[in-house]
Amino acid sequence: MMILYVLFLLIKITVYAVFLAVLLSYTVAWYERANTRPDLIGRRFTSRGLCIAIWLLVQETACLLVTILLRPFGWSPARLPSAKQGHRPPVILLHGLFQNRSCLFWLQHRLRSAGYRQNISINTPPWRDLETLTELLAKKVDELRIRLKVDKVILVGHSMGGMIARNYVQNRGGAVNVERVVTLGSPHHGSKLAPFALSPMGKTLLPGSEFIRRFNSAAWPQATPLFSIYTRYDNIVVPAELARMDGAKAIELDGMGHTALLFHPRSLQALIEALGEGSA
Repeated sequence: MMILYVLFLLIKITVYAVFLAVLLSYTVAWYERANTRPDLIGRRFTSRGLCIAIWLLVQETACLLVTILLRPFGWSPARLPSAKQGHRPPVILLHGLFQNRSCLFWLQHRLRSAGYRQNISINTPPWRDLETLTELLAKKVDELRIRLKVDKVILVGHSMGGMIARNYVQNRGGAVNVERVVTLGSPHHGSKLAPFALSPMGKTLLPGSEFIRRFNSAAWPQATPLFSIYTRYDNIVVPAELARMDGAKAIELDGMGHTALLFHPRSLQALIEALGEGSA
């Protein structure tokens, strides 16, 4: 009985902690947005505005809780597919900071349903630096290309995962191995929440920082299509416009937060359409 009580207490504390974290992140995001667009302040206190705010809080809290519950299932390394299936290129998925590959399981399922049967997610530990994680990705790209006997792969990155994908293609010569890149809520120009980050890599993402300027100084390879999917209600990339990348095809969504980009039907549909756009 005591074990059940302790377990219930831990679950309760986790739910409260996650909700508080989401509430605080949205508070900062709203404060930043209101400073740039004062006309939005009056709309916030309408019945429609309050309904949207409550829905965003509940939805983002639920999605974040799901990723926490799934986390133990993502500790094991991903298995490489044994043979090429279908005509679509293989896809490598990259998660964001403080997550692991388990948060991408539903996204992988949706991609398989859409015909992208050869997709894998890999773990990128938050205590590693960007170059180390990029090297890990480079090795996985080579392994997958050799195993499946393909020339190129597709990279899909959520949040910081998109920055790793970009670094590989843009700064490490990976364009020759990549058919296209799609980012979901990636802080291409940083985030004003960066000072609250718990990892050194997260703290480098302050808008206008030397890291961000240096990262964006290299030209994007024109032969590799790049899609930037982001939500105007992002509570981690603040302000949300910082998730737009120059030279990328920007796809703006609404009605969802940062973590919900991994689960929301419209976000996943936008991803599938971006993967197929312009393909033979």
